[in-house]
Amino acid sequence: MGIPMTGVAVPDVEWKPLKQARCDRIGQQVELEARVIYPSEHLPDQPPQVLAHRCSLGFSCNAFDRPACCWSGNWPGYDPFA
Repeated sequence: MGIPMTGVAVPDVEWKPLKQARCDRIGQQVELEARVIYPSEHLPDQPPQVLAHRCSLGFSCNAFDRPACCWSGNWPGYDPFA
């Protein structure tokens, strides 16, 4: 039996678009996104926190035979959009 969750405020979490850029690796326009968590109404003075970053076509990059970049999640030190 689980613990009832009545009266507990759940924070909002969403993928927020940061910018659009042209990716030379796949030759397409991509959208760079951040997973952002917004505080619950109990802590309204807190700023949103960034949990992760991703590229809208990161799965396509990961299908190639070599590392892509930090936005696709497999080459943390390389950011071609910086």
